[in-house]
Amino acid sequence: MNFSVISAQGTEAPILVSVPHCGMEFPDELKDQYHPRLANAPDDTDWFVHQLYDFAPAMGMMMIAAKYSRWVIDLNRNPQSKPLYSDGRIITELCPTTTFLGEPIYRDARKQVDQAEVNHRLKNYFYPYHNAIEEHLTRLKNKFGQVLLWDCHSIRQTVRTIQKEKFPDLILGDADGTSASPGLIETTLRALDRSGYSVSHNHPFKGGYITRHFGMPIENIHALQLEMTKVNYMDDSETKYDPSRANKMREVLRRVFSNLIEHLA
Repeated sequence: MNFSVISAQGTEAPILVSVPHCGMEFPDELKDQYHPRLANAPDDTDWFVHQLYDFAPAMGMMMIAAKYSRWVIDLNRNPQSKPLYSDGRIITELCPTTTFLGEPIYRDARKQVDQAEVNHRLKNYFYPYHNAIEEHLTRLKNKFGQVLLWDCHSIRQTVRTIQKEKFPDLILGDADGTSASPGLIETTLRALDRSGYSVSHNHPFKGGYITRHFGMPIENIHALQLEMTKVNYMDDSETKYDPSRANKMREVLRRVFSNLIEHLA
């Protein structure tokens, strides 16, 4: 299986936590195609995000986390490769061929992955993850009447191919208010605004494909994406997990989830 599922503990809550970009592994059929230096520590990984959120199951939330690198296939991109943004920022492909900084990741420096191979990866790596999300969202909605999908992401503090300025600490994305109810959005923003971190709403990230695809508040299926800069739980080099910073962030996330669970109840 190309992802792990961690079951909720104790009393289950109507929240599903998704971590699509924490994977570092490569399937045996593909791993020799990548530059070994890059594949040993795949850049553009949302490093340690699954570890940062590993308290979630103890709060009653099921968690799904990817095992394979987003370089195999990006689980948060449109499967038809439709771009999520049109403001000139760099957007890596569904099956990337370079890092966010433009460095080729394949030994043969290919410019694109051919469609037959893309289809193969969609079938074997993309859709199984999305089908698992859909299955558990449906189960939780049937059990509770409504459900929230929380999609977890992180990013370097500065990525000049996206914007020249540093990113805010926390960026909540809800597809311009269309992926979740106003009440859930307001509850989340209120808790984040009290966190002591800088917070932005839908800028520069509105939520990726997962948020936009699964969020259907009219059907009581809500989705929110939280992007955070890595220095909030990693060291200044953005290469190592920093327990002190991470514990501070984990307390903020716990408060956010406690408020959301109460709201959903």
